[in-house]
Amino acid sequence: MGEKRRPQFYLYIPPNMPLSLPQLASSRQQNNMKTSLFFLYLLSLSYFNVVQVFGTGRSEGKENPFTAKASLIRYWNNHISNNLPKPPFLISKASPLNAIDLAKLTQLANHNSLSSHIESFCSLANLFCSFQEESSKLDAVGKGKGDANFAVYSSKNFKGYGSLSRGGIDSFKNYSDGLNTPNESFKKYSRGSSAHSEDFTSYAKDANVAIDNFTNYGSSATGGSGGFNNYQDRVNVPNLRFTSYDSDGNKHKLSFSTYSSETNSGSEAFINYGKKGKAVPAEFTSYSSNANTIGSSFAGYGVLGNSANDSFKAYGDSGNNPRNNFKIYGLASKLGIDNFTSYRDSANVGVDSFQSYARDANSGKANFVNYGKTFNVGNSTFKEYGKGSTGSTTIGFKMYDLARSFLDYAKKGVTFAGYTNSSSKETSVNRWVEPGKFFRESVLKQGNVMVMPDIRDKMPRRSFLPRGILSKLPFSTSHLSELRNIFGASMEGMLENALTECERPASRGETKRCVGSVEDMIDFATSVLGLSVTVRTTENVKGSKQEIMIGEVKGINGGEVTKSVSCHQSLYPYLLYYCHSVPKVRGYEAEILDVTSKSKINHGVAICHLDTSAWSPTHGAFLALGSSPGQVEVCHWIFENDMTWTIVD
Repeated sequence: MGEKRRPQFYLYIPPNMPLSLPQLASSRQQNNMKTSLFFLYLLSLSYFNVVQVFGTGRSEGKENPFTAKASLIRYWNNHISNNLPKPPFLISKASPLNAIDLAKLTQLANHNSLSSHIESFCSLANLFCSFQEESSKLDAVGKGKGDANFAVYSSKNFKGYGSLSRGGIDSFKNYSDGLNTPNESFKKYSRGSSAHSEDFTSYAKDANVAIDNFTNYGSSATGGSGGFNNYQDRVNVPNLRFTSYDSDGNKHKLSFSTYSSETNSGSEAFINYGKKGKAVPAEFTSYSSNANTIGSSFAGYGVLGNSANDSFKAYGDSGNNPRNNFKIYGLASKLGIDNFTSYRDSANVGVDSFQSYARDANSGKANFVNYGKTFNVGNSTFKEYGKGSTGSTTIGFKMYDLARSFLDYAKKGVTFAGYTNSSSKETSVNRWVEPGKFFRESVLKQGNVMVMPDIRDKMPRRSFLPRGILSKLPFSTSHLSELRNIFGASMEGMLENALTECERPASRGETKRCVGSVEDMIDFATSVLGLSVTVRTTENVKGSKQEIMIGEVKGINGGEVTKSVSCHQSLYPYLLYYCHSVPKVRGYEAEILDVTSKSKINHGVAICHLDTSAWSPTHGAFLALGSSPGQVEVCHWIFENDMTWTIVD
């Protein structure tokens, strides 16, 4: 006879049930049922082998019913009224938490204690997090112990590096190049140094999602210089943050060459840049050129500076939809010189804002040359420009275009020259738009050859959170400080970007919601489309960035005009989707063939927006197709890990 097997039992422990003896003692008088269940749980650990069931999440090939994934499957069965197979690509994004970990983390969330267990939380729940680890070895490197030369260095955190150094130079070469998610932190870098220089060459180049944080960089430094060459070039999603950069410096020269060029969809922030600096020259050469939808923010730039000399050359040139925001620029500076050369030249649309520029300046000079000579008109606003300036302060603009708004600027000492009517500029319909990203409905015909854009998902891999944990986490810009305490200060820019987009008012005819669990996504989709829904995505990424042939085409819902819910991924610690209802669309499924062999390589899902009248005239689709809002339909593929919900055929 074979070995007699112990019976396997599932035991449900309520999420709010105390799991420690002190909690148990206080709970015993309140709820005898919980007490009994707890002792049954302890007994089961030794006799019924429940540890094996909970630890693996499976028993004899069956999903443990108390895992996050099992809970999601039950929710799907109860809220979607059809028997179609559940989509593996969506179910695979469910939280990987087993029963024990789910119970523990839910308890921590209920008591607002996740921040004290953030590393375990991120690891167990498969989140994208940034940890500011301390290292005594790295702390000591730059403290007056000779020059340091780092080559082929990656993803380290430095604290107190180069502080109080006297002379010498520290060099970083090939720092975190080519990594997927480099995460560096420099705190108190070169603080209080004298005649000391720092050199960064090829810093985090060709990364995917980069998070870098420089705090107290060059504070109170005297003499010397700091140089960044090839900083964050060709990064997919940069999140860069400089806090208290070179404040109280004295003749400490800073130079940025090729700063975040050719990056895609990220943000950069400089806070308290050059505050109270004395004769501090800062030079940006080729800043954020050829970037796509990049956001740059300078707050407190050159405030209370004395004889500062700042130069921006080729700033935001050839950018696509840049968003630059300068606040409190050069406030009360004395004898300062600010020079912008080739600002936004050949940029495509975008929004720029200068607020409180050179206000209360004394005998300084601000000069813009070739400002806003954009390819397509954007929206730039200047507020309080030169207001309250005294002495011989001079401010000049040369070569700027029609789409500028100057509000409340000094009537004296400001010179405007070279005013350009933007309507006279050349136009080119295909510039700035990746080939194949947008196309007409007529392209989806069997036998047609077209270019497929890069549909690969370049976001870090993450999972959804279980709803019980998700509901305990704040989710708004008004609670950003709480989120920063949980996920870390280095994640603040990423958190704020996603929250701001989620809080953006819906456009005309749009219903939108950001969801961090599959259950929330199901609720939103069924609230718009009803209970009998299904969800689709493109099968794989084959064919990206190359010519493809269209095979057999099938219209979703019979090719009739319908409505759908599209969900697009956002960068956030846990898997977060921006879902919105899309009225008046036609959906298609199409076989994608290799052009040469005619063999099937992919199964694509495409959606065609039939009503584009509410879209912005500067939308990339109209640049690609040479049209305007309401004049043409616009189609696009569903990219990897994005999806579209529709009513079942």
